[in-house]
Amino acid sequence: MSDFTTRNYFAHGGNELVIGGKLTFLPGSTVEGAEGLLDMPDKAPLPSVLDSKATTAAGLRDDFNHLLAALRESGVLAAPEAGDAP
Repeated sequence: MSDFTTRNYFAHGGNELVIGGKLTFLPGSTVEGAEGLLDMPDKAPLPSVLDSKATTAAGLRDDFNHLLAALRESGVLAAPEAGDAP
């Protein structure tokens, strides 16, 4: 009996490629259909946000909301939709 286990295989009739190991792209390799997959927002780098020094839950909430606002401003997070619950 072999100790070899297949970690990379096709599933669902060949519609899905499962990668259970390391995927290596050699120089000159191309990937089709992945345009924009690894793109960062145009406004990178992200703004600096100071470490929280909050000593209360309310202060921590304010610091967290400041972080969310910075991420939205940079384009990493979308603005909440009207009517979204907080």
